[in-house]
Amino acid sequence: MRPRGRQWWKLVGLAGAVGVAATGVVAVRADRQRKAYTPDEVRARLHERYTRVYASDDGRRGIEPAPPTWRDRLTGALRRLRRRDARTNQPSARRNPSES
Repeated sequence: MRPRGRQWWKLVGLAGAVGVAATGVVAVRADRQRKAYTPDEVRARLHERYTRVYASDDGRRGIEPAPPTWRDRLTGALRRLRRRDARTNQPSARRNPSES
């Protein structure tokens, strides 16, 4: 029995629904595993990773921070623009009081 006409679309929709459900199952499983750690376990793992990285480097050079992301650069540029705008909108201290 071959699917005809609209039956193909029903099969495609069913396959999509199964795919979404499977993705949800995988996400929930990963979330459960992640939440299973206590804060002390997370802290211990982070210290362990740091020690491993620092030991592989032999302390010859410091650990370099990650380069700034596009979001950091955009935030910095907006902050600079706001500062510049705030400086230009301030009233001048040399105004003559009799003019007001």
